[in-house]
Amino acid sequence: MILMMYEHEQSWLAKGHEHIAGVDEAGRGPLAGPVVAACVILDPDVRIDGLNDSKLLTDATRRRLAKHIKKHALAYAVSFIDVQTIDDINIYQASRLAMQRAVAACGIAADVVLSDAMPLQIDMPCETIIKGDQKSATIAAASILAKTARDDYMIELAKTYPEYGFERHKGYPTKQHIEALKHHGIRDCHRRSYKPVQEALQHQLSFDLGESH
Repeated sequence: MILMMYEHEQSWLAKGHEHIAGVDEAGRGPLAGPVVAACVILDPDVRIDGLNDSKLLTDATRRRLAKHIKKHALAYAVSFIDVQTIDDINIYQASRLAMQRAVAACGIAADVVLSDAMPLQIDMPCETIIKGDQKSATIAAASILAKTARDDYMIELAKTYPEYGFERHKGYPTKQHIEALKHHGIRDCHRRSYKPVQEALQHQLSFDLGESH
């Protein structure tokens, strides 16, 4: 499994490229919070066992691997795109922007970028790989850093809005979150372009209008 996860990297290294970057995002589906992307350039001489799509790993495993990635990577960067931008340009464009910014912020200029299913507008070769976080160690590493960074953000946000349970569902549309929206309304951290948030806002406005009469 570990060798298979490095096949794309090995192919580019064999062509003479030295710095292979992987980029991925976390947080397209949630109703609240930013979308986060990470870019990672792994050391080709250090193989990290257990890298995989962050969604398929436990929280404890993700956090263990994140420490290992940060310790051994040649470079990495994490980029956050806020809720207002998500609502302004849509989540697809915001995800791409986050990924492009992460690539630009990486401490070492990449020779080539491996992207998880997202075509990027960058001035370097880019290989777009469907389900790349399950096929490329470098993309998997990026997915782990993006996921853990976003989870940490939502855990902190839960301290400001404890009634929403962000520390548990991280802003995804769980039953608990939908119920919290109905009972407590929306906050600045919610994505108003998402249908459940729009519905909660309409409910909130109709309730306010009813109260005023």
